[in-house]
Amino acid sequence: MQTTPLADKHIDVSTPKNEMSLVPALQPDGPLFAEVDMGGDASSATVRATVVQASTVFYDTPATLDKAERLLAEAAGYGSQLVVFPEAFIGGYPRGSNFGVTIGNRNAKGKEEFRKYHASAIDVPGPEVDRLALMAGKYKVYLVMGVIERDGYTLYCTVLFFDSQGRFLGKHRKIMPTALERIIWGFGDGSTIPVFETPIGKIGAAICWENRMPLLRTAMYAKGIEIYCAPTADSRDVWQASMTHIALEGGCFVLSANQFCRRKDYPPPPEYMFSGTEEELTPDSVVCAGGSVIISPSGAILAGPNYDGEALISADLDLGEIVRAKFDFDVVGHYSRPEVLSLIVRDHPAKPVTFTSSSEKTEEAHK
Repeated sequence: MQTTPLADKHIDVSTPKNEMSLVPALQPDGPLFAEVDMGGDASSATVRATVVQASTVFYDTPATLDKAERLLAEAAGYGSQLVVFPEAFIGGYPRGSNFGVTIGNRNAKGKEEFRKYHASAIDVPGPEVDRLALMAGKYKVYLVMGVIERDGYTLYCTVLFFDSQGRFLGKHRKIMPTALERIIWGFGDGSTIPVFETPIGKIGAAICWENRMPLLRTAMYAKGIEIYCAPTADSRDVWQASMTHIALEGGCFVLSANQFCRRKDYPPPPEYMFSGTEEELTPDSVVCAGGSVIISPSGAILAGPNYDGEALISADLDLGEIVRAKFDFDVVGHYSRPEVLSLIVRDHPAKPVTFTSSSEKTEEAHK
């Protein structure tokens, strides 16, 4: 287990500070990046994974990307092969904001807040995605990044996946935003529930309270997920119970990354207001306490949960643990009863408008 506190959030990417590490720095003549030898028995390989616990630079996407690169570089320097960032790290999680909404009304200030939030989101594909891909390739890591995706004038809470060669693998859109999230984020469909087969294992993600949806989890188990990423905004103690349950239920590693934020990490009032609590907060008040954690398929906590501040939380994942756990319980294998209980997943894109001329052109192209 390794937890590396981020003592100085504003350190320049070009000048990493090795003294922040709680583990010895890699020797100059040693390999910069650990490699996985998948020859022979792949199920016994070990993967070093890191979950990032850090805050967005709110309303400043370029600065957030710079911060992401510094964190990614530091994690790679410790030999991490997989790095998972929190929900909505790029674009921001608008904690405390109500966007001026009451039932039957949306006020002008709230609409302006949404305009600024929309401007902080990113297009997928787009230049920010290209930069994230370059980062993954530069530091030779698999990257799982929480973003706010802009698709026209609708926003989605999305996770992006990149391989260690700098290729964008795909995305998962949150299929069920929680509570007031539904006023600012659209709903993903069944076409973006991927599990990617990679040399370090089968990787997928569910976001925050999606993880409490049994049928979504079952769909991911059926796709063979081995490294289950759970970016979140939930820092409550009870979140840990959900993460442990998923690890046991799915026989998979669970990597949950959350932001650690203080009031001062958001714009000051009156530009940004924490509805109902602003008067109680000081700049140093903790508004999201983190709780990032890594859990094994047996339910053992490998690293975290951390509630102390911004940190890199790392662990070595013994992939042999997956097989040993599945021997006990394989929820879509020997412990399933498909003749009694089964699941149908509609995994095609759900489009509100389809133009017949586009379909005809596609058919003509294939003749």
